[in-house]
Amino acid sequence: MGKTGKSGSFKRVLNTGDILVVAFGAMIGWGWVVSSGGWIQNAGVMSSVLGFVIGGVMLYFVGLTYAELTPAMPKAGGEHVFSFKAFGPTGSFVCTWALILSYVGVVCFEACSLPTIVQYIFPGFVKGYMYSVAGFDIHATWVLLATLVTLAITWVNIRGVKAAAVFQTILTVTIALVGILLVAASAFRGSPANLEGQWMVGDGAFAVVRNMLSVAVVAPFFLMGFDVIPQVAEEINIPLRKIGWLLLASILFAVAFYALVIFGIGYVLDTGAVAESMAGSGLVAADAMARAFGSSAMAKVLIVGGLCGIATSWNAFFIGGSRAIFSMAKARMIPRRFSKVHPRHKTPVNALLLICVLSLVAPFFGKTALVWIADTASFACCIAYGIVALSFLRLRRTAPDMHRPFRVPLHGPVGVVAALMSGVMVLMFILPGTGCTLVPQEWAIVAAWTVLGVLFYISSKLVYKDRFGTVDLSSIEGGAPQA
Repeated sequence: MGKTGKSGSFKRVLNTGDILVVAFGAMIGWGWVVSSGGWIQNAGVMSSVLGFVIGGVMLYFVGLTYAELTPAMPKAGGEHVFSFKAFGPTGSFVCTWALILSYVGVVCFEACSLPTIVQYIFPGFVKGYMYSVAGFDIHATWVLLATLVTLAITWVNIRGVKAAAVFQTILTVTIALVGILLVAASAFRGSPANLEGQWMVGDGAFAVVRNMLSVAVVAPFFLMGFDVIPQVAEEINIPLRKIGWLLLASILFAVAFYALVIFGIGYVLDTGAVAESMAGSGLVAADAMARAFGSSAMAKVLIVGGLCGIATSWNAFFIGGSRAIFSMAKARMIPRRFSKVHPRHKTPVNALLLICVLSLVAPFFGKTALVWIADTASFACCIAYGIVALSFLRLRRTAPDMHRPFRVPLHGPVGVVAALMSGVMVLMFILPGTGCTLVPQEWAIVAAWTVLGVLFYISSKLVYKDRFGTVDLSSIEGGAPQA
């Protein structure tokens, strides 16, 4: 099987290692440092591990659909192209618009997380009180730090995807080493006795399952990242079939990483220690590292790994989000100005600047916005995954002769399971009493994004008329998109 062909817009510079670290680095990120204590306290150690396994199984089935579709349609935008070929412009618009919300959500999440980390390392860092949001005080230094790092990551991405991939590689290796240190030290210094009272949390079987599912339903947010691979399909320079295997490998590696870290924390910290840490900094993973090594300095080492995790997710979703915006603009679904490619660096410069602006706004809402952003992004992500799964099923029927370098066996059951599991996750965010239902602030974000999407859809149809939603599928075998 040959390598991907030439692209008119982007440079094909990403190799096997680049792709794996971009996806894996995006998936492990910072969430395991900032959220692991809450998972253990609310659901228990094993329930949290199983929650991530359940979320991982769902994503693996979804990943199988991506693994077939990405090398079959190696174009920038990924999901945008898949859903366009399957359902035409409207289906493609809904899928990509939801995906962009999930990507922007991660970027904003990291922008709010970064000052929290720095505050842990340097308690005197926060200065210049401005105002409060939902009980959280916003300080000038908090906003300034997030602003400076956002501008730096934007600059790296404008300079070129290869530069961003090198940056990603250095940081991802650092995170992985820190996580391995935590797990290894916990195995030697921990005790099964610490798991008592926090193995599975809940008053009765129903409560235990509900708590487990509350972790499973947010797992897609923390495991997002493999879907960045199809976004940069036009910049990959490896055999097409290999793309599918790398995509699936990144999911397995990330689920294993989260499961081992959660278990390691619970193995070294008992319920009292977890509660004490949650009442303090809330960074339970850092306190577990300090306990495992018997040194408070090691907590700072883990925090440095966490800082790298913030940067890897931030960087990866800058890459993915900008390509999704670029693909919609190129198809005339949103203003064409966002399809501009930098003449020298061959990067979607205006799309990157748009994400930069949105990221700059997030810190003004403070740490309280983290939960709202995470839940909203997970909801949008599950919608996009469901549409991709349906696209996979439809294209097997409407474009059976399309060249598929990576062909999924038992495509019917795989596609149905992926679509159903994505649908169940979406329903859990909507239906009351699931423990995952979106709160009013989160529904407000969803509503605002939906309204903005409708305005773009209507205005673009009026401006571009018959050219609205035109995607070049000339290099893809298997016929025209199905309406």
